[in-house]
Amino acid sequence: MLKLYGHSGCGTCKKAIRWLNDHQIPFEEHPIRQTPPSRAELERMLCHMEGKVRKLFNTSGQAYRAQGIKDRLPDLSAAEALDLLAADGNLIKRPFVLTEDDGFVGFQEDHWRRRLLETKLGS
Repeated sequence: MLKLYGHSGCGTCKKAIRWLNDHQIPFEEHPIRQTPPSRAELERMLCHMEGKVRKLFNTSGQAYRAQGIKDRLPDLSAAEALDLLAADGNLIKRPFVLTEDDGFVGFQEDHWRRRLLETKLGS
């Protein structure tokens, strides 16, 4: 089952949810601020992002700017960055999506179509 972490006030998350519903893809929704992804889920996502920890951060968010993470990120280890993300769901890029064997962040319709529909059809 697809697991989506999002925020109800996020326009991108709303588009993603509408797209999933339009394509009849079942999903489990979690509020990212109240229940952020677990450390293990963040580690899985980091693997899907080929170790590029910056891709996990909501770089346009207030929390990211307020904590000066842009300047701190180059000096953080992956473990330290994951600790920051696990502690504050506002820092995580959304929607944050995990399936049994895949993971991605953000919503780009063509990307989702390839990852969720075309892959399924090719199976």
